[in-house]
Amino acid sequence: MLAVIALIAVVLLFAGFEMFLVLGGPTLLIKASFYPSIPNPVIIQKLVGGINHTTLLAIPFFILAAHLMGSGQIAKQLTNCVRLLIGRTPGGVGHTVVGGSMAFGSVSGSAPATVAAMGGMLYPEMRKSGFSEKFSLGLIVSSAETALLIPPSITFIIYGWITGTSIAKLFAGGIAVGLFLGLAFSVMVWLEARLKGIAPNEKTSFREKWEGIRSAGWALGMPVIILGGIYSGFFTPTEAAAASVVYAVFVEAVVYREFTWKKLFDVVEKSAVATAIIFVLLAVGGLLSFFVTLGQVPTHITNFLHAANAGLITFLIFVNICFLIAGMFIDPNSAQLLLVPPLFPVAQALGVDPVHFGMIVTLNISLGMITPPFGLDIFVAASTLGKPVMTIIKGVWPFVVVNILVLLVVTYVPGLSMFIPNLIFN
Repeated sequence: MLAVIALIAVVLLFAGFEMFLVLGGPTLLIKASFYPSIPNPVIIQKLVGGINHTTLLAIPFFILAAHLMGSGQIAKQLTNCVRLLIGRTPGGVGHTVVGGSMAFGSVSGSAPATVAAMGGMLYPEMRKSGFSEKFSLGLIVSSAETALLIPPSITFIIYGWITGTSIAKLFAGGIAVGLFLGLAFSVMVWLEARLKGIAPNEKTSFREKWEGIRSAGWALGMPVIILGGIYSGFFTPTEAAAASVVYAVFVEAVVYREFTWKKLFDVVEKSAVATAIIFVLLAVGGLLSFFVTLGQVPTHITNFLHAANAGLITFLIFVNICFLIAGMFIDPNSAQLLLVPPLFPVAQALGVDPVHFGMIVTLNISLGMITPPFGLDIFVAASTLGKPVMTIIKGVWPFVVVNILVLLVVTYVPGLSMFIPNLIFN
């Protein structure tokens, strides 16, 4: 019966059904087949009660803040500041893409929003500077992954909600992992620039750099408020998310005078739709997690690993393969909701720190967003830049390889993920 239900889920997925149906339909079939004695009102309680959590309030606030900044001047000011600070680094525009993605990620937490913002602003400049079309597209799509790792990150918030892990510690761990991934992409840019003989950026004076920093002062205030507020203990992550919305509205409407009431309404409407999609998934995912726990799936996995004499290394390989395959076909939130509940207890039993496991999960999800055939960021780039999907896929492959190498380091060198959390909280 389980095999039949799994087959139904696969058929729904490839038939193009919405993910809440792909997850929800088989979940209800599990209930009907194995737990018919559970009253139907319990299902409603699990759907609604699962998302009745104050931690999740951070998600709509960060989504709204991301859309406000992407539609206004904050994203442009941050990117311009990064461009001026790069100076005469070989392949400067490419480094600006990486740095700009990390800067925008530090105030948005959304990879698709980062692809749209960086692609629209910097793709033409990369082509003018001499980078090939494939490399330019691959870099823009791949660099957006850092938005899921550099805090704030909606992915970390969902992981923290599922597992009960401190979101502040996850944010701290994401700083080192995000910087490490960005550094790997910058090395690729440097190598490409040297091979193609791409000229450095024009030299900028100290005065020009200072003027760029001064002009971006209001934009730079956003990560200071979010991260400074959280790690000083002044804000919880949820409160920091709410403060980021207030700050973004003030800066865009009052300082930059970018927003009219109509534009603000359109941004809020777009954010509300994105929030509703995520919360419907979270509700269904919470119900699925209930049945995963009820069926003692983590215990069965642990017993299987013991019976096969499989240790920690084998388990982490298994985790990476599962998330890599899932990321190829479903969105990152669904991948977490499907795989984290059964795998997280096993990781704890094997002694993996929850923050370290969160870095592994999030980096896998980031990789899935740029991996064919259904990597979400690939299609966002195709829509934003008007490029064929196959052209983007060809450009992404070298970055997928580098990403896998980074994933292996993060997986088997836990000190990289735990250095900053231990520094701050211990």
